[in-house]
Amino acid sequence: MFGKILFIGENIAHVANNANAAQIADLMNIHVIFEAQNQRILGEVEEVNNDIIKIRFLGEYVDGKYISGVIRKPSLSSQIRIINNDELMELVGKYDDTTFQIGQSSIYKQYTVCAKINALFANHLAIFGNTGSGKSCGVARIIQNIFANPNLISTNANIFIFDAYGEYKTAFTKLNEYNPNYSYKFITTNPTDPDDFTLRLPFHLLNLDDLSLLLQASSHSQIPIIERTLRLAKIFSQDNAKVEPYKNHLIAKALIAVLYSNNTTAQKKNQVFQIIEACNTPDFNFDAVIPGLGYTRSFSECFEIDSNGYFGESVLITDYILKHINDDLEATIVPEDPFYNIKDFASALDFTLISEGFQDNKQLYDDSMLLKVRLNAIINSKIYDIFSCDNYITAPNFIANLVAKNGRKSQIVNINLEDIDDTYAKVIVKIFARLFFEFAKTREERASIPFHLFLEEAHRYIQKDSDTFLIGYNIFDRIAKEGRKYGVLLNIISQRPVELSDTVISQCSNFFIFKMTHPLDIDYIEKMLPNISSDIIEKQKSLQPGNCVAFGSAFKIPMIIKLEMPSPAPNSSSCNVNARWKYQA
Repeated sequence: MFGKILFIGENIAHVANNANAAQIADLMNIHVIFEAQNQRILGEVEEVNNDIIKIRFLGEYVDGKYISGVIRKPSLSSQIRIINNDELMELVGKYDDTTFQIGQSSIYKQYTVCAKINALFANHLAIFGNTGSGKSCGVARIIQNIFANPNLISTNANIFIFDAYGEYKTAFTKLNEYNPNYSYKFITTNPTDPDDFTLRLPFHLLNLDDLSLLLQASSHSQIPIIERTLRLAKIFSQDNAKVEPYKNHLIAKALIAVLYSNNTTAQKKNQVFQIIEACNTPDFNFDAVIPGLGYTRSFSECFEIDSNGYFGESVLITDYILKHINDDLEATIVPEDPFYNIKDFASALDFTLISEGFQDNKQLYDDSMLLKVRLNAIINSKIYDIFSCDNYITAPNFIANLVAKNGRKSQIVNINLEDIDDTYAKVIVKIFARLFFEFAKTREERASIPFHLFLEEAHRYIQKDSDTFLIGYNIFDRIAKEGRKYGVLLNIISQRPVELSDTVISQCSNFFIFKMTHPLDIDYIEKMLPNISSDIIEKQKSLQPGNCVAFGSAFKIPMIIKLEMPSPAPNSSSCNVNARWKYQA
């Protein structure tokens, strides 16, 4: 079959073709061994013609172990043979408590490809493919195979699927059939089944960076506004007896600034009433009683304009306002564990708007009003329900509740985001990612609780955003660079890799590439992935649905793998137009 080695180039051997017609048909992509004394070089047949077989060098076997890469080329006298069973098993892996089955080798159909769990899931993973290439089914099958392994009971797994279109709801409903200790939890904004859980994300767990993204801050001048609002919201969460004097102080300072301004009396009255309408307390409201010497006036009556164009009770109201100013209150300590909701935050934003320096600064005021409009839009939409929470909860307890289901731990948590607009869905996923990352960083034993985040349609979330410009970092970039050592791992699934963050892709160690045809995406992954070759690119172009090219640190060599259909399957099939068009009698 294989004749003499005619020529050895940089990484390819040209071998005389002694195969007959029947043998030639089975030669493409098979692996061969160049064997000489103390040397076994692995090669792959990549081109066959009538006279010459071109074989590309892949690596070398040393003491029975495969090592990728070739330093010393085979000699011209090396014998060439088909790879044997032991050598092939070294490549495809063995099934035990450290591995799991991925699928069947497309070339060696009687062999199952098994990957080391640590090699595949202790690093970031990327899964790319066109719509209809079998990407969603492949992901479901991979996760099912993890828990189907009888050699390893993975009760401590924490797999979070951020499901863009609700495709995976049914895929893991039979998880406990693998083992009764397994549990699957489905979280959604629109529960339809008794077993569904409502998506909740306590507003008080959001930090300054989260709020900046949620309110779509677009300039650095808006960050101090949000920061002050956050501080006031936390202070206002305390006992009312401590809060009222501080609120009165803020209102009084704003009113004095108006009264001492150069505006006309009518303008001052309008501004005062705007402040009281937005921010009021028992001491500062339109009906508050202002005591004088032998008489009283309501707050609104004090601002009646007399015939001379002045406030008739200017002295009375000024004295009353000045009594409530206490600059020592500016040093009020922010509580450590405050509980407040989104409406409390909106109220705090109103107090920020009347604060000194905002009313007279048009740019700051405009920036503040923009944030207020966006915050009110959230309050008046279904997004408000997501951030609703009745009681205080810490971040660790929230994460613990997230995986809890009927008193048991869920190994797979599916968070369905199909009813949420992309703008808010991206922020919600970022908030979850930040909570997981910060939780993991606080563990006394590093990486003791790994989190695997599967991001379906990842191009919706992991984008080339302005986060770095605005808040100094992008949470996905940070996790991509640092998450591995803390046990927070990204598993990105996308049909448009060209839209993803370059930083995240560059940190992925393993790849499953299903069929891709768009030239921009193909060109992008060829340039971005350090260990992808033109051969892999060519292979993925002709893949059948459900087949993928797998390569990276978990694989000895790039492999074409056929994944079985998951059972149950995700709801990712195309619309059956023929059946829907057909007349129903």
